[in-house]
Amino acid sequence: MATDHAERRLVAILAADIVGYSRLVEADEENTLVAIKALRRNVIDPLLSEYHGRVVKLMGDGIIVEFSSVVDAVACGVAVQKGVIEYQADVPPARRILFRMGINLGDVVVEGDDLLGDGINVASRLEQLCEPGGLFVSGTAYDQLQGKLGLPLEFIGEQRVKNISRPVRTYRVQFDGSARRRRHASRGRRAWVAAALLLLLAVASAAWLRPWVTSAGTAAADHQVLALPDKPSIAVMPFDNLSSDPEQIYFADGMTEDLITDLSKLSGVSSRRATPPSPTRASR
Repeated sequence: MATDHAERRLVAILAADIVGYSRLVEADEENTLVAIKALRRNVIDPLLSEYHGRVVKLMGDGIIVEFSSVVDAVACGVAVQKGVIEYQADVPPARRILFRMGINLGDVVVEGDDLLGDGINVASRLEQLCEPGGLFVSGTAYDQLQGKLGLPLEFIGEQRVKNISRPVRTYRVQFDGSARRRRHASRGRRAWVAAALLLLLAVASAAWLRPWVTSAGTAAADHQVLALPDKPSIAVMPFDNLSSDPEQIYFADGMTEDLITDLSKLSGVSSRRATPPSPTRASR
């Protein structure tokens, strides 16, 4: 008896996500959605057509695109990132829409117009690691780019990503003068996130253990205060942009989001954003 095998193919996958989408929508939902549609109509869709990309999945804050060529996928990603910046040159920095992008070459399962499997997941995870306005590619994609792209690619190590058991060899595509500035900002952001994470965990642990509360005093206190949750809870305040460069608000917001994401991975701690970021923070 013949066995039906799933249709598979080797494709280049581009995953893109809007940085700080929740912040933008919360601050001004109507105009944010209008701006996203305008970017798609005037920048993204024409470039996808030019580089032979097919939209696999479209979400409110992201997109998955299939290419038959890694070179086309990366060239399209770079063109989109540049086009998005140029199109919004007159938009206030706090309201600009920026994308993170990840590209992977992988084997996928075909189900109608949809694509499934590890090849999609790796691209999505790389996108989550990427800095605003940047583009990361996997090692499998990098191997196909040698001598064909004309842009430098920086090896940033083998990255451990969520739900992927093996480390992913990862490269950053450097496509303009701002790439180096973004790289340094990203490194600084990771250092601050790590330090803040350690500090918050220390405070949460101290509050949870409460070694200064005696057993005798606990019973009396229980009648005066609300009971603590069943595990430490951390409210993350948004980071402020204290630099003179309003462009850096994206990195301040990115630090907040990264910290909340890192805390959410800890099974013994619940985390949330304490207050929504203020639209005027860029000027502070």
